[in-house]
Amino acid sequence: MKDYNITQMLKDLGLKEVNYGVCTGTRWKQTSGDIKTSYSPADGKVIAGVTQATKEDYDEVVETAREAFKKWRKVPAPKRGEIVRQIGLELRKYKEPLGKLVSYEMGKIYQEGLGEVQEMIDICDFAVGQARQLYGFTMHSERPEHRMYDQYHPLGVVGVVSAFNFPVAVWAWNAMIALVAGDTVLWKPSSKVLLCAVAVHKIVANVLERNDVPEGVLTLVATSSKYLGDDMFKDKRLPLISFTGSTWIGKKVGRLVGERLGKHILELGGNNAIIITPSANLDMVMRAVVFGAVGTTGQRCTSTRRLIIHESVYDDFRDKLINVYKSLKIGHPLDPETHVGPMIDKSAVETYQIALERIGNEGGKVLYGGQVLDGEGYESGSYVVPSIAEAENHWDVVQEETFAPLLYLLKYKTLDEAIEIHNGVPQGLSSAMFSTNIHETERFLSAEGSDCGIANINIGTSGAEIGGAFGGEKDTGGGRESGSDAWKAYMRRQTNTINYGTDLPLAQGIEFDI
Repeated sequence: MKDYNITQMLKDLGLKEVNYGVCTGTRWKQTSGDIKTSYSPADGKVIAGVTQATKEDYDEVVETAREAFKKWRKVPAPKRGEIVRQIGLELRKYKEPLGKLVSYEMGKIYQEGLGEVQEMIDICDFAVGQARQLYGFTMHSERPEHRMYDQYHPLGVVGVVSAFNFPVAVWAWNAMIALVAGDTVLWKPSSKVLLCAVAVHKIVANVLERNDVPEGVLTLVATSSKYLGDDMFKDKRLPLISFTGSTWIGKKVGRLVGERLGKHILELGGNNAIIITPSANLDMVMRAVVFGAVGTTGQRCTSTRRLIIHESVYDDFRDKLINVYKSLKIGHPLDPETHVGPMIDKSAVETYQIALERIGNEGGKVLYGGQVLDGEGYESGSYVVPSIAEAENHWDVVQEETFAPLLYLLKYKTLDEAIEIHNGVPQGLSSAMFSTNIHETERFLSAEGSDCGIANINIGTSGAEIGGAFGGEKDTGGGRESGSDAWKAYMRRQTNTINYGTDLPLAQGIEFDI
């Protein structure tokens, strides 16, 4: 068995056999919670442990973050951006070991682990520029000697709840924008990948200490639902919750935050499709489909789940796709030759197997894959063969998101039919069409085309860049993170009217004499 130098990686990141799970930015706090041990899905071995935060720890951290907000909001936005710039530089120093940890603890292949850390770096670079563009608008007043404008102010403590499949990048999408907006941040990572979060805070602490950033600006509460169930979502001290996870939990989050009239950013499930037209460049399609379907072992919210293929190219593409799947190397995620790593755990594997059974029960056919691998190199029980199945869009199993490398093939005759199939699912995250016909592509991007938050032409459904707003519609939750004007969600909007005259005319011409 290859030696991937895991011990040195942990040493480089400052991780010990047991690590504290609470950080207020520069101070780590010993807690009384149980130790959560992290096992690698790659080989089933123990990586390290984290002493979990308790509810009391959480309350203490929230209050620390609230106090820090009073100071942080008064720091000029460009100076807040300077801290973010330095965080980006620090992440560059640790890209290799942090990328390796992401790969080893989560299971995605090493190149994807490095890519996730690069996303963190990219959003830092983006946020630095955003720090000088927290703009409002001016409006002409209907009243003489008056002027109007709107502006944006920081919200307060932003709660970020991230999922296991992107252990570090999603936090950065939120945290870096929130920082330049003047907010403080409290991070609750997935309990399946706590070490990644601890490692990130150790890296970030170097920057915060050098710059005397107030304690509580960036905080971590690493724990499980045993100690912190719905408390964050119900907590009025957190004006904004950014939640990434499944649709069914996201609906509960939306309800709990909504009941207290808080704000939320929901990034939930996807059921992403690619429409393959007769004019498509099939070589490009193949590359996009395979990475989209098996990348992160099908555990991305933007993973390609459905292929909607024109009947004229269906048989040929199906056969070639199966041959490509047969050539995929399934193995240790740190092996540079690996295309497909393990799933996150055995529970995820069981969900995958259940979906495959349901396909058969509903009348579908699994054309390739679906096996659970065992033997040398697969001892963790988390390795599966990605599968391809013929199905119908209206089936219950197809309508749901199976968080696994399961790809459905669907056939169409007309463009109207393709778009109807494409939009005929509850989710609305990412979408794509491969075509060289401008009439088809422009229609797909029009109001009568894709109903998703992301719609691409001649690229796949996964791998969104940070410069655009990321998120989706319908059961995907409607939230937007990262680029474009997504920063507005982390601030409160205020309209201001100034009277610089000596009279007091009322709006709408109302007369009111006293």
